[in-house]
Amino acid sequence: MKASSRSAVPAGGSWSPRLALLVAATFFMEFLDGTVLTTAIPSIAADFSVPAADVNITMTAYLMTVAMGIPLSSWLAERLGARRVFCLAIAIFTAASLLCALSQDLTMLTLSRVLQGAGGAMMVPVGTLVVLRGTPKKELLRATAFLVWPGLLAPVLAPLVGGALTTYLSWHWIFLVNLPLGLAAFLAALRLVPAVSGDSTRRLDWFGLALTTLGVGSLLVGLELIGGRDAGLLAAAGIVVGLLFLTAAAAWMRRTSTPLFNLSVFGARTFRATATGGFVYRLTISAVPFLLPLMFQAGFGWDPLRAGAMVSAVFVGNIGIKPATTPLIRRFGFKPVLVFASLASAATFALCALLDAGTPEPLIVAVLVASGAFRSIGFSAYASVQYADVAPAQLPSANAVSATLVQLSTAAGIAVGAFLLRVFEASSQAAGAGLASGDPAAPYRAAFVAIAVLMLLSTLDSLALPRHAGAEVSRPGPAPTAERRRRRRA
Repeated sequence: MKASSRSAVPAGGSWSPRLALLVAATFFMEFLDGTVLTTAIPSIAADFSVPAADVNITMTAYLMTVAMGIPLSSWLAERLGARRVFCLAIAIFTAASLLCALSQDLTMLTLSRVLQGAGGAMMVPVGTLVVLRGTPKKELLRATAFLVWPGLLAPVLAPLVGGALTTYLSWHWIFLVNLPLGLAAFLAALRLVPAVSGDSTRRLDWFGLALTTLGVGSLLVGLELIGGRDAGLLAAAGIVVGLLFLTAAAAWMRRTSTPLFNLSVFGARTFRATATGGFVYRLTISAVPFLLPLMFQAGFGWDPLRAGAMVSAVFVGNIGIKPATTPLIRRFGFKPVLVFASLASAATFALCALLDAGTPEPLIVAVLVASGAFRSIGFSAYASVQYADVAPAQLPSANAVSATLVQLSTAAGIAVGAFLLRVFEASSQAAGAGLASGDPAAPYRAAFVAIAVLMLLSTLDSLALPRHAGAEVSRPGPAPTAERRRRRRA
């Protein structure tokens, strides 16, 4: 696929921390709004006089719109210019947030969430692309350090933020707080994002877009059904159909002259890691914020406030280790850090399986802080290594594919967590254990053991990485000619 020179990352350019921070702030709004409604569902249901289960459609519609809109947003950024599309995304997201707050019934709220998701779908890949294009490889670790924190913090903070706003104000404020933030972000984007013209001759691969969108949508529907109580043939059908559509999309894009994505990006082993071990890693760490509050409330009998406060220990670990993640990667390299992060994360999941209502709270806090720290290390390493060997002309495709995979892995993590709970609850009841024996936490412990084992698949994938994977990013500087040749071959 031909690429315009506009796509190139300056070989000796510099990156803007202020721009990276702006993009990270917009990501935080988008990621937070994906899950923050969970704690507000009862209040929304009461206001609209509908069953609480029906309100879940607002979350599903938002997440599906974000995931399905990412492929198109990548083309829009190339066609119209990243600055224009990024500012438009912020404006749409902010306006849709106001419509959500003004909604008088579930239908209006759902449609407003779809519009909000459309804005979020453009903010995710386009914002990242803006930062990556101005970042030379030697600065990539520092740049991604800004970009990864929303994905780490939003799932953990969402229950706390949503609960506080709903309890002390109303659920409308979950959306109203986006208004001043969105306005500030829009004004900052006009000032900080470079004005680069788009490529008006760039054609859209309509067939590839249709196949990709249908594939992502079908996969998300299948995953949503797996996480529900009525999983069965429909869930399996959704996943199978989604995979078939995506397989057809890949075959089409490898054959057409103007593909939606340049799939040759998968030729880089470090980028492929984001679709293999990286996908498994994100899936498992996404299951933890879903399982922990449920275990504390349904398993230990804690109230929501106590459970939410305890889960915030994961946030402490995320933030506390952040200043050390870049030095760790520079000191040891990507491969050892990824292997360590996945093994250590698996160990903390296993420790969570040993917790019960009688475990001293300081010990629970220590386990969760450690889990958050290892989560942060692995998340940051994957976010950086995936672009280490990507050519500048391939950045738009790599960025859009990566953003889609992140959305799918997050949805898969929640779905797998819910599926494991249902399986172990059924097996516990059949065996006369669990609730029947006075141990309602048993299914949650079993689920944590299962995701610990699943995390080991990520470890195996990281062990298969070349020894010097991503060395140009982790250890920038002149490298011996022989070593450069080995990295290119890898």
